[in-house]
Amino acid sequence: MKISAKGRYAIVAMIEMAIHYKDQQTLSLVTLSERLDISKIYLEQVFTLLKKQALVNAIKGSHGGYYLSKKPEEITLLEIMKATEAGLFEGPKETASFNGPETEVVLMRQVYEPLDDAIEKCLKGKNLEDLKIEVESLRSKNTNMYYI
Repeated sequence: MKISAKGRYAIVAMIEMAIHYKDQQTLSLVTLSERLDISKIYLEQVFTLLKKQALVNAIKGSHGGYYLSKKPEEITLLEIMKATEAGLFEGPKETASFNGPETEVVLMRQVYEPLDDAIEKCLKGKNLEDLKIEVESLRSKNTNMYYI
């Protein structure tokens, strides 16, 4: 499975927003772009998709920005991926239907469908809160104190 840059950027941006969720802070695309070192123009495309799927809301104006539309624990990775990775959830293309329709049926039943189910189960089982907690834990461990 390969997740596109759009999908990866959506995940990291949503984690950053989850970190600031309790503060009820909106984050501008400029702020996210600087914090995550991601192109603002690319983030605009990502947030258009996230907003379309009602994962984020926007406030316009000089103090505007984006905020999560639900609590971090209510947003799964599956929702984020479905918003940004259309190709990941397409049905598989036929490979041998002309000369081997039975082979195609077996591949669907034994390979493609179980893989799709496993991917969906994994993504549905992880939410932004889970990822936020782990990111914050790693950040706190990487904060070094120096004493002189």
